[in-house]
Amino acid sequence: MSARYSPRDQARRRLGAAPRIEVPVEAGPALPERLLAARERKGVDLFRAERDTKIRSRYLAALERGDYRELPGAVYTKGFLRNYALYLGLDPDETLEQFHRERGDAISAEPSIVVPRPIMAPRQAFTFTPGVVVAALLTVGVVLFAVYLGLQVFRFAKPPTIAVTDPATAVSQVDETTTSYTIRGTSTPGASITIVTPGRDPIRGNADADGRWTIQVDLRRGRNQFEITATDPDTGKQADAPATLFITVPFSVVQAPTLSLDQPADGATFQNGAIPIQGSVTNATTVTVTAVPAGQAASGATSPAPSAGSSANPSPRPSPKPAAGPTAAPAGSPGPSGTPAPSAPGASTITPRDDGSFDTSFELTAGRWTITVTASGAGSKSVSISRTVTVSYKGVALVVTVKGGRAWLKVWVDGQLDPTLGSAGQVVDAGKSLTFAGTQTVEVRTGSAGSTFFTLNGTSLGSLGPPGTPQTWLFSPTGPPTQTGRQ
Repeated sequence: MSARYSPRDQARRRLGAAPRIEVPVEAGPALPERLLAARERKGVDLFRAERDTKIRSRYLAALERGDYRELPGAVYTKGFLRNYALYLGLDPDETLEQFHRERGDAISAEPSIVVPRPIMAPRQAFTFTPGVVVAALLTVGVVLFAVYLGLQVFRFAKPPTIAVTDPATAVSQVDETTTSYTIRGTSTPGASITIVTPGRDPIRGNADADGRWTIQVDLRRGRNQFEITATDPDTGKQADAPATLFITVPFSVVQAPTLSLDQPADGATFQNGAIPIQGSVTNATTVTVTAVPAGQAASGATSPAPSAGSSANPSPRPSPKPAAGPTAAPAGSPGPSGTPAPSAPGASTITPRDDGSFDTSFELTAGRWTITVTASGAGSKSVSISRTVTVSYKGVALVVTVKGGRAWLKVWVDGQLDPTLGSAGQVVDAGKSLTFAGTQTVEVRTGSAGSTFFTLNGTSLGSLGPPGTPQTWLFSPTGPPTQTGRQ
């Protein structure tokens, strides 16, 4: 039997090259059967092979049936066959030789198409199942909760910070005329800032969202000490160590005080006994007001230059009476049978405000008075101004004061019920004073005569009956008060 040569060797013989000596090919399975068997060994169907090789399943089926007429052309057929052989794990050259051998074709000199290697089977896409979603949400929740706990532990463990940026140094000195200073600094955002000065009330402020804070403090002459601390409003923790500042205001040379008296005007006449005292001072720590009957000059009182009568502060400055005010009336033995003889009230000492202004009122009885206002400063230096006034009451000016316990009051002014207390009257607490003014009479019904004290036209009458006893008293411009039976 003559030896068979492969199509490749036959082509080499035609081209004049020495043929490759080969052992004759033994009969075996046909190519379609080999392709089918190889695919079945691989365990894939035609649709899977189509997806992996990118060759249509109809062409792959034609190769496995040996129906080459279904293939698009020789070039494409060899390309499909080579690619399919690689995919099935067969030798592509041997597969092509068997293809040509079984068809009885000579190896064509036309170039073969190099088909790319089969694409790997794509990975299976990740599928979101309800269990996966729940597990993911639980994981995220646990992580967020752990982060929250960590932040809270860190926050509660760490105290707020405190730092001062202005003034730049812990010990500083300012001009002798400086009366206030704005302290600036940084702290934990939202922290409460407290500045403590010995002998004064604490000053508080808050840091803004950036941690910056600004607080203005008052300065006194000499050395001013400030302790500055920060408190976290949520945790209550304070800064580890407060910041301490010392700001010194130099003492100036001791100067004599100056005094300007706005009220009362010299020679003024008042229709009630509450004389307004108002003015301003410099370099003075206290202002003392005294009054004596006209013609009895206060010892040591001297009048300054005429300009002292000018108004240093023309706008009125209402203020409550100082705690240490003048005695409301001269001492005597009041009673329903008459009024005591007028006498000079005691002195009243007040402290000027920070801007040097002062005001108060001074109770005087009817008559002509000399009022002396004295401003005293350091080094026992002082200056005084005297004014003469006349107190001439018109009608009835009655001050009712409740002392030692509550008292029910009902008042008629010039025969008409006073609307302040109403027709049913009112209970007035101890320590309160009420003022009533009438042209002819003021009549007062009290539920406790011993707790009700009267001052008529500047003259103190005291209480007019025993405690707990209801009484009604009628007051007129002249003569002593009289008891009535009005209910």
